[in-house]
Amino acid sequence: MHNNSPSSTSNVIPPHTSSIMPLYRRSLCQLGRECSRHSLIQSRFVTRKPLLPFRLCQRRHISCSGTKLNSQSPDEILSAFANLDHSRVKRAGFPEAVFGQGKTPSQIHLILDSMANNVNEMIDAASESDGIVNSASTAIIATRIDKSVYDEVLEIGPFKNGIMQYHETAKILSVRANALNDVNGNERTDLQFSTTQKSVVVACAGTTDLPVAEEAALTLSLSGIQVTRVYDCGVAGLHRILTALPKLRDPSVGCVLVCAGMDGALPSVVGGLVDVPVVAIPTSVGYGVSLGGISALLTMLNSCSPGVGVVNVDNGFGGAVWAMKCLR
Repeated sequence: MHNNSPSSTSNVIPPHTSSIMPLYRRSLCQLGRECSRHSLIQSRFVTRKPLLPFRLCQRRHISCSGTKLNSQSPDEILSAFANLDHSRVKRAGFPEAVFGQGKTPSQIHLILDSMANNVNEMIDAASESDGIVNSASTAIIATRIDKSVYDEVLEIGPFKNGIMQYHETAKILSVRANALNDVNGNERTDLQFSTTQKSVVVACAGTTDLPVAEEAALTLSLSGIQVTRVYDCGVAGLHRILTALPKLRDPSVGCVLVCAGMDGALPSVVGGLVDVPVVAIPTSVGYGVSLGGISALLTMLNSCSPGVGVVNVDNGFGGAVWAMKCLR
């Protein structure tokens, strides 16, 4: 049975209000000029809150449905898209790193700040005991960060738990945890850092291999490993690698990383000249049938020099972590 009483609910706009609706619409257009993007819901004269632009949503941590997330803690927001492995350094000897490619600036910002907070807590705990900190455990690294992405991360605002630094050639965004500095911003002197005494040489065949070589070199140095760089020493001029032999054979060197594209022959040459492990990193540099680094990869896998291991194409980070495990 239909209820026709005055108190019944109806979705029909009363006839006497229909004349004011065009004026109502024009007012909204004049004030907001957003009618082309946001729908006006005419249900008993209640309008839905206009949506914010996507970039503004990211900066304010507001969902694009208009629902505020400010009531949630950063950890709650973070858990919606990431499950960080803060204990990895204890199991594997190196902390979790962020592969930045494909992540939004807001995600990168939240993840790195959470990592910095974890390092702060670890350092505070060490300060209350023996004051010894594993150097590798303080490395907070995001790889494959384009300059445009870094600019957007920077625009979101400073980190609460650390200070960010961008390394453009390597496309690495690193963070230094606040607890590593004293109240005046200077490096603390009451902490002792445990690290290997061995160093690593990072060599690359050509200047175009530099981004991969720098990804490896910075990963090592940010982990407290001393790095010696030997760049532009490819096999097209063998005298260059021979000139670098004193650096390659220094008694302090525990591993050599070699980055090369094109024919990928340099790791085999280095492998026949040194008595330490050689980590070969193929790069995607080359013409035509270099196939984006696959030809260099196959050359390295088929190296006749013993003691040469190979990582994936352009994987400077992976090569660096392998080198650190060799040093152990």
